[in-house]
Amino acid sequence: MHGPEIGLEGFSPRTQWSRRGFVMTSLITGFALSMQPVSAETITTDTNGLDAGEVKVPVADGSIPAYRAMPAQGGPFPTVLVVQEVFGVHEHIKDICRRLAKAGYYAIAPELYARQGDPSKYTDIPTLISEIVVKVPTDQVMSDLDAAVAYAKGSGKADTTRLAVTGFCWGGWATWMYSAHNPNLKAAVAWYGSDRKPNELTQKNPVDIAADVKCPVLALYGGADQSIPQETIEKRQAACKAAGKTCEFKVYPDTPHGFNADYRPSYRAEAAKDGWTKMLAWFKAHGAA
Repeated sequence: MHGPEIGLEGFSPRTQWSRRGFVMTSLITGFALSMQPVSAETITTDTNGLDAGEVKVPVADGSIPAYRAMPAQGGPFPTVLVVQEVFGVHEHIKDICRRLAKAGYYAIAPELYARQGDPSKYTDIPTLISEIVVKVPTDQVMSDLDAAVAYAKGSGKADTTRLAVTGFCWGGWATWMYSAHNPNLKAAVAWYGSDRKPNELTQKNPVDIAADVKCPVLALYGGADQSIPQETIEKRQAACKAAGKTCEFKVYPDTPHGFNADYRPSYRAEAAKDGWTKMLAWFKAHGAA
């Protein structure tokens, strides 16, 4: 579904990205270079009782690597799409999938930069953004997330009638966009996620599509997040309210960007744990559990 709410009418980025080939054919091991050294507070979730690992997700122009985790026994399980941070599907995002699997979910995180480059190799964030992130079309992201849902459903282990999406940082932005794209979603939880500078590949931001969200959205923010002004949060909230959408916003005072990223100095355990609890409750309350 690539209608007006995605802001892509009149041009077809798929013809541009489908011929690129794939820079990344497998996921990285460990953490992105730009996030070294890794904090001593880093949480590592084991795979006991889980079926977890890398998979290949078929897409229109080939396949992209993804990480998926689920309980080893039983199923089919409610399904959560996990949308990567700006650093791609590195160890923290894999761990998020394992945490969700421990909570009874089939969680899958596709590598959404697979065609544009390997984000793990960059040592600074501005270069990563200018050389990879701005070149990732919204249309491509939506299509790849759809492909991850189709892969999960095809596995026989995922109940995609109970489908949710959550994302962090860049993935928080993408979570908003996907919530306006997929009518089959039951719930969405966006962790921070600033606006992106509009260009021909990324024409809209969350405030532009808030009136079109197809499911209840919970948005979690840090009050001290320098990347997203309070005014932007309020505009998103107002747009949802004006359209009669079920959207809830939680701002943690004096809390920085990336407060759930336990491998970074920005980690704030109390806010992270509260946000995680709220996320699982939101999924459950809206039929994605």
